[in-house]
Parts: sequence; structure tokens; C-alpha cells
Amino acid sequence: MLALPLSAHPQATPSLSDSSQISLITILPGDPVYSFAGHSAVRVHDPTRNLDRLYNYGTFSFEDPLFIPKFLYGDLQYFLSVTDYAPMLRFYVRQGRPVIEQPLNLSRQQRSAVFAFLQHNVRPENRYYQYDFFFDNCSTRIRDVLRQTLGEKVSFTDVQPPTRTFREFLDSYVASRPLLDLGFDLALGLPADRVPTREEGMFLPVPLMEAFEDATVTVQGRSRPLVTHTDTVRWVNGYDATAPGFDWPYALSLVVLVLVLGWTGRQAAYGHRPGGTGDALLLVLVGCVGLGVLFLWFGSSYTVTDANLNLFWAWPPHLFAAYMLLRQPRSSFLRPYLAATAAAAGLFILSWPLWPQNFHHTVLPLVTAISIRTGWWTLLLYGIRSSGSPSPTRLHET
Repeated sequence: MLALPLSAHPQATPSLSDSSQISLITILPGDPVYSFAGHSAVRVHDPTRNLDRLYNYGTFSFEDPLFIPKFLYGDLQYFLSVTDYAPMLRFYVRQGRPVIEQPLNLSRQQRSAVFAFLQHNVRPENRYYQYDFFFDNCSTRIRDVLRQTLGEKVSFTDVQPPTRTFREFLDSYVASRPLLDLGFDLALGLPADRVPTREEGMFLPVPLMEAFEDATVTVQGRSRPLVTHTDTVRWVNGYDATAPGFDWPYALSLVVLVLVLGWTGRQAAYGHRPGGTGDALLLVLVGCVGLGVLFLWFGSSYTVTDANLNLFWAWPPHLFAAYMLLRQPRSSFLRPYLAATAAAAGLFILSWPLWPQNFHHTVLPLVTAISIRTGWWTLLLYGIRSSGSPSPTRLHET
């Protein structure tokens, strides 16, 4: 997108002609990860003035050497860009993404006001803003453009209020991306499990498009639909960006659970001396998840990652426990720690339906495997075992 030529920005913004048109452009989700939820932009078309531009609040640059650290911290600087409409349309079509246009039912004066606002915002000193995926993005900015230029003349009171939570909104877009689905559920905390307000529900392109269909605008004292009609500019045969894909993270977690059951059962039946390597790897995996959750909650500027109850089962100290399990498996630290881990994991599983946060289903087999292995180690370290199991004095550092 950044490689496309930017249109010149005139110092003075002329009024649009009677033949002008301002439209909401909705680009449906595509294959690139950044396009999983689709995109919104504003088209300003005035054939009399030979003007056809696309204003895009969703522009960002990978060229910043600190892009990844800033992304993790939540310091994302997006900006408004303007390009010629035709090459941008070809760009999205090449990506195999349908494009939908909704011309807005505005008067010439209102169209000119929106155009002037966009031209002012695209100036270098005004174009940047602090991006927030839920509350300040390419879709919410377009909603706010109308709010700021038209005031009370644009109304969303007839828009149906959302019935889904923020997290449930995202779930429908990541059905074909199981790893991204898992990542969202691990990273997002309790704030993502509330139902957004009517206007907050426009944070995604398709809900914004649907809201515009139900919105109204007052022109010359009369209320009329905000959108004149909805036109599919380009469609892709067989398009289905949200078709469910194979849920391989969940399948992998089930494999881990089956291996743990077989491994623990064999040790219990034949009295094999347990080694710490496999259990240490399991603890390292869960500890790293907990460390990431802890950072997003307390170390980043995101608000939707606060109060993340995944920390109840993903403990960052598991990293230290894994080290001790490899180096000093008979350490006095491990006995109460592994017992507490087994108890917390068991309680988490038993109370699964009662948690106010919606956890990813991949978590359940993984936590079950943790409870089994830490429970088994607890039995061994405290000497509560079957007759065929090794005594604590036979545990060796491995």
C-alpha cells in the first residue's frame, strides 16, 4: 500500500461539485494476517474536478526498526494516507478480496465538509494517531469523521446494539486461523468479554458497513437513510475468508494429553524412575505463556489485555520450577510448589464453566496434562505412591 503513489495535497481545499460523491468502501478479509478482519476507507469522487481518491486511516509502516517492540508495547502509530482510487482497487482485487461501496446520502455542503476534514487530517502534522484495535482504528475513525463534520445530523440510534462480546466478534473472523484465534484468547483479558456499546460495535469493517445501512442523516431538515445503496464493486467467486480451518493447536494439545496419560500410566504400573526433561518442557511452555500474559497486563499500554485470568493456570514461576526439576528434583521448593500447581490446575478444570473470562478450548487439555504431571510428582515427592512406584530416596537429578 505504501508503494502506491500518493496524490498531491492542495493547500486550499475547494468545495466539491454537485456531481461529487462520498462513499464508504469496505474491503472484506484477505489472506495476509493484517487483513484478517477486513478494511474500511473513504472514497471521494468528483468527476467534474477529475478527483477520485481513497482516504485510508489504516496505514502503517514496517520500515520502523522498532515496529515489533512498539507493537508489543502498544505504541502503534498509524496514519491517514490518500491514494488514487483505481490503483487501490486493483491492489485489493489482486489480493482476492471483494470490495463493497456504499455512497452516502449527503448534501453538497456536507460532502464538502467531509472532504475538507479529510484534507486537513491528511497533512503531515495531523495524519498520525495512536492506534487501538478496539477503540481507535480505520473503521472507528470513519465513524468519527461523520460525527465531527455532521454532528447530530448523523444518527446511529436505529442501529441494532451488539449482542456479542468483543472476543466473540473476533472469533468469527479467525475461524480459519486457529493459531491467531488461540493467540487472541491468550492475550485478551476480561475487558474483551464485555458487550460493546452501539458505537463501539463499529470497530470492525463489516459491522461498520452494516451500521451505516441502518444509520440516518438529516439533510435540509429531513431525515433520510445515510446510505443510498450498497454496491458490490468487485466479487471473488468462491470467496470465503472465514471458513473454519483445521484446529491444529487443539489437536496438538490433545496429543500432548494422550502422551501424558500413557506416560504417567506406564510409570505408575511399572515403577519406572521419572525423569524431569519432559515435565520441564511442559512447565517451560506454560511458563512462557504466563510471562507473555503478565507483560501484556502490566508492561504494555493495552487496556484489553488487563485482568487476564489465564494467569490462574499459566504461572511465570514455572520457568524456575522447570530449572529446579532438572537440577534439583528433590529440592524442598518443588514439593509445595508442584502440589499448589496441581491443586490450582484441578480447580481451574472443575470450575471451567464458571469463569467470567472465555478461555480457548485448547487450554483445557493442556491444563489437564499439567495437573496430571504435577500431581504425579507431588505423590512421589511426598512419598504417597503405589507399591510399585519408586520412593523419594530413589529420585535422582536428571
